[in-house]
Amino acid sequence: MTMNTGIELGRPIEILLIEDNPGDAEIAREGLESSKVRNKLHVVADGEEAIAFLRQTGKYEEMPRPDLILLDLNLPRKDGREVLAEVKFDHDLKHIPVVVLTSSEQEEDILKSYQLHANCYITKPLKFTEFVKVIKSIESFWFTVVTFSAGPLR
Repeated sequence: MTMNTGIELGRPIEILLIEDNPGDAEIAREGLESSKVRNKLHVVADGEEAIAFLRQTGKYEEMPRPDLILLDLNLPRKDGREVLAEVKFDHDLKHIPVVVLTSSEQEEDILKSYQLHANCYITKPLKFTEFVKVIKSIESFWFTVVTFSAGPLR
């Protein structure tokens, strides 16, 4: 098993954004485009698409495994809580850091997310400039400060 920070990977950081609001997805894209860390953002709009992407099935079979997941809780078809549970209880996926990035400030959602092993929980700011700052700080933290595994133990 190799331990890396994002800068040491020598390839773009693969980020999966699971977000059904096109406006929020665009803000995240803009925030990440101006980043100092090379990244490739993939966006899916519902929980079922997220699981297909993560398990590399159907139209996603050629997609790379993400290095980081940004997860909204309120999604169609399969909500973010269900996605989080599936990811964190799947041996091949559980090593991927999951940042819950949602509009919910409900204590119940925060507790449930951490019980399901979310790596952190962030409430989306309402202002565009603040949202961009949050996206940049997430990326900076996860890919310049944190050391993480390049994959699951076999």
